[in-house]
Amino acid sequence: MGLLDGTVLLVSGGTQGVGAAVARAAVREGAQVTVSGRRADVGEKVAADIGAQFVAADVADPEQALASVAAVVDAHGRIDALVNAAGLTDRGTLLDTTPELFDRHVAVNLRGPFFTMQAAVADMVGRGAPGSVVNVISSSELGGQPYLAPYVAAKAGLAGLTRNAAHAHRYDRVRINGLDIGWTDTEGEDATQRAFHDAGDTWRSDAAARLPMGKLGQADEVADVVVFLLSPRSGVVTGSVIDWDQNVLGGLD
Repeated sequence: MGLLDGTVLLVSGGTQGVGAAVARAAVREGAQVTVSGRRADVGEKVAADIGAQFVAADVADPEQALASVAAVVDAHGRIDALVNAAGLTDRGTLLDTTPELFDRHVAVNLRGPFFTMQAAVADMVGRGAPGSVVNVISSSELGGQPYLAPYVAAKAGLAGLTRNAAHAHRYDRVRINGLDIGWTDTEGEDATQRAFHDAGDTWRSDAAARLPMGKLGQADEVADVVVFLLSPRSGVVTGSVIDWDQNVLGGLD
């Protein structure tokens, strides 16, 4: 038996990067998976490749965020689990971030997860059934680099929301946890490095040479932890925001 046998799961941002890796791992562990994303052509292909379903949704729009959960409930009669993996990492400092950039970060990295959780938890509570949510956050929510100011603001909000929602629904047996991931090798990170940091084709190996474990974090490694947190094997844990990085946060040389 898989860790998620029969679990009805929605992965927002499940069409690439960490989200796609989570969806793939969840299918492997027996879940009935729906992935959401903005690009139908990419989403349909990913879903077909891994044995999942696809629903088009831009979580920056609260109505689409809510509708993505409704589509899962309409298809399966319920939703048992949710992973919020959609994210925006466009750069901005305190001094050069525009209101428009700030609003985009809040819309994707905080408001979207708020409303997907709202809809998913409402279904779980309405049925009197247990459920599990994992929010993919970022170790940067603890401070981050100067050029991530609006990203940090939104992700720190998501960490706080994770704890608040977990506390509010602990007696409903809805477990809500988060993962503060560090630097991870994804398609989106490759695009970000090239667009914002003038990175060339060797940026991965250059970065690996500077990192303690000699490599970037891998999306499939993150996915295995997320699947564990979704599953009953993680026991009673709720309200935890877990550091997932090779740098010891708070450690100083």
